[in-house]
Amino acid sequence: MDAIPGVHLVRTEEDLTPVGDRVGLSGVLASLDRRARRTLAPGLAVRRALTWDAADRRDPHWWPQGITSSAEAGVLPGRRILVVSWYSKGDHGARITFLDLDRRRYRHVLLVTPSLEPVHVHAGGLAWHGPYLHVAATGRGLHLCRLDDLARVPGGVHGHEYVLPVRSSYRAQTASGVEKLRYSFCSLDTDGPDGPALVVGEYGNGSQTRRIARYPLDPATSLLATDEAGASYPVLLDDGAVVRTQGVAVVRGRHYLTRSHGPWMPGSVYAGPPGALRRHRWAAPMGPEDLTWSPTDDLLWSVSEHPRRRWIFAMPRRYFDG
Repeated sequence: MDAIPGVHLVRTEEDLTPVGDRVGLSGVLASLDRRARRTLAPGLAVRRALTWDAADRRDPHWWPQGITSSAEAGVLPGRRILVVSWYSKGDHGARITFLDLDRRRYRHVLLVTPSLEPVHVHAGGLAWHGPYLHVAATGRGLHLCRLDDLARVPGGVHGHEYVLPVRSSYRAQTASGVEKLRYSFCSLDTDGPDGPALVVGEYGNGSQTRRIARYPLDPATSLLATDEAGASYPVLLDDGAVVRTQGVAVVRGRHYLTRSHGPWMPGSVYAGPPGALRRHRWAAPMGPEDLTWSPTDDLLWSVSEHPRRRWIFAMPRRYFDG
């Protein structure tokens, strides 16, 4: 596997401006104010599903996109926490939702700058590694948050009592004449041959690039590994992935990709080694988005985005390996 020539990320300086009353992840998990419920969801591979409360199920302004988990991150033993990103079709930016699977309770947290301005990003993918949450920012690269920075803001911001500041970002850099890498979604790969890595991929139609790549992570810092100049370089895994891929998980070299077919037709999951993916039709509900693997129970979790057809659902990974 070779690095993608002319493509890399450079981390910006960290902004440590105080934001609200810092409560950290434990403070947010102790104040989950909304209730999810068990339900059934369409999809041949779906084995467990939850849905949001009535307002969030039908909200036309906020759309679920990315997903990660404490199991993927390898933290909070004994607890099962999912983290979901939403983008706003209005001017409210993006938010992050913390969902306790056992209590079936959750809370929305607004993604903000240190000056409490909403962060306008599609947030199509999330990856939780150590204390950090990586947020896919499409052409801009990745945003980086520390979960210790979760804070309560008296009076709230755009209706959100709690916020998560973006302290720094990985800015996408591209050499002249090279197709810019789009950071449409991301996930954590803990079983790669060179240690933990952040896997990123591109949503693309038939005429666009659809690359999947991995950025090695530094186990000592939980940040992207860098060279002496401070740049992080990706290794290409696949340069022709599935059209309109919404999310990817990589487990022991096998790739699992979600693809949406609109608001009315169940989604597909593609699985296998790069270049030899097998399509599993109608495996997921309508509008599947990002994907995360839970190693503790070998489940693939995803979310669906369309109003009144919104689920948080799990699929056994072994279903796609037969």
